[in-house]
Amino acid sequence: MKLVLGLVGDIAAGKTTVTNYIKERHEAVSFRFSDMLRDILDRLHLEQNRQNMQTISTALRTHFGQDAMSRVMMEDIKSAQAPVIIIEGIRRPSDLENLKQIPNFHLIAITADARTRFERLTLRNENPDDQSKTWESFQQDAAREAEQEVGAITKEAQFIIENNADKETLFTRVEEVLNTLSQQ
Repeated sequence: MKLVLGLVGDIAAGKTTVTNYIKERHEAVSFRFSDMLRDILDRLHLEQNRQNMQTISTALRTHFGQDAMSRVMMEDIKSAQAPVIIIEGIRRPSDLENLKQIPNFHLIAITADARTRFERLTLRNENPDDQSKTWESFQQDAAREAEQEVGAITKEAQFIIENNADKETLFTRVEEVLNTLSQQ
């Protein structure tokens, strides 16, 4: 049976770091909600920045249903052949409700302090505007519609992994969670 891990967390909490680690160590595949948004932005020849992704996400959900993106995710998961599947970036209760219907689904929250997340964001290059982000614009991004339900979803997580230390500590905690899940 496939192990399906849903990751929730605020901007730059470490979701992608956890995803990449699990992919490298446990033959996992991953699907990110943001990937479908990036695909649309590419087709529209628009910049892949956070604001554009949030705008596209809101438009899709407004016009095609709050669960539009999770329906796409469900189809992607059905065709995945890996023993571990990671769904990265769950941000809305409607997405979580759909995903909880998947056998062997487990929600994991990745958390980190706001200042730590801001520092990580400005050091990475995931979006074109990350390195030039100010503290004020980071706070504005965190307050946007797409981020407002992350806290509520985090409260539903089966596991919470705090990511304020180094990667070694993070990866140790990830392995603890995976070991717990393998014993269930």
